[in-house]
Amino acid sequence: MKRHFYQLDVFTDKPFTGNSLAVITDGDGLTSRQMQAIAREMNLSETVFVQKPTGNRALARLRIFTTECELPLAGHPVIGTWFLLALLGVVPAQEGSVHVLQQTGAGVLPVEIAFQGARPVRVAMTQKPAEFRAARIDRAALAGALSLGSRDFDSSLPIEFVSTGIFHLLVPIKGRSALQRIEANPPALGRVLRNSATMAYCFATEGKNTVFARGMLPWELGEDPATGSAAGTLGAYLVHQGRLKLATPLEIHQGIEMQRPSRIRVEVLAEHGKLVPRVSGTAVPVMEGFLEA
Repeated sequence: MKRHFYQLDVFTDKPFTGNSLAVITDGDGLTSRQMQAIAREMNLSETVFVQKPTGNRALARLRIFTTECELPLAGHPVIGTWFLLALLGVVPAQEGSVHVLQQTGAGVLPVEIAFQGARPVRVAMTQKPAEFRAARIDRAALAGALSLGSRDFDSSLPIEFVSTGIFHLLVPIKGRSALQRIEANPPALGRVLRNSATMAYCFATEGKNTVFARGMLPWELGEDPATGSAAGTLGAYLVHQGRLKLATPLEIHQGIEMQRPSRIRVEVLAEHGKLVPRVSGTAVPVMEGFLEA
């Protein structure tokens, strides 16, 4: 059976930058094993399968796969998929913003699509409230897995596990020069993370509300050029640490070292005593086709 797919670059408005994403828009009827095989074939950090929701609250169900496994939630797949669905008219265009609900493995979550002249210009996703967990890890082993020295870590901030849907290890780095020197050893990084986090999200602050980041993966892809889920955790972490004010836009630059520059915007709100990140960005389609599945 022919399945319609699109490829987009996400967290950018320029083709061949940002983070690539494959979206299969008619994903109903595929088994989990088939979806995993297609994700391996696409060989991108994530592939999304759009399906009918299992309830009547959400407009669509998104199932998100890496080349290795299914994720309950991820940032650039959500931003890119809803940008595409807005382009295709699944989300009715109107001047201003449209709010919809999506079904994900992390639950039913809101998405906002901003339109100008009947075209989508930005998608914002609200993530789950932040959870913080102390990182009991071998710092020397972490430094070695990143090809850094222990002194390259920013000692004024903790290395910590944070989740706003999935856990990431947040690793503060002392300056952009050290951040640029990172060369991850995926197997070694996997041994450090021990399945406790999806990636090591390494970052260096620059100025008040600007951060440069690198998302280092413990599998063969090695690095992610833009990570919306990790960006949300970083925003919540910086508020939690007193380095960012609530509702203040944070701009995260990622993918520069991969020649795929990306920009992610994060705002963190307080809801019922919890920190809730809102992550936004744009996307650009670069490919359309069919696959047999």
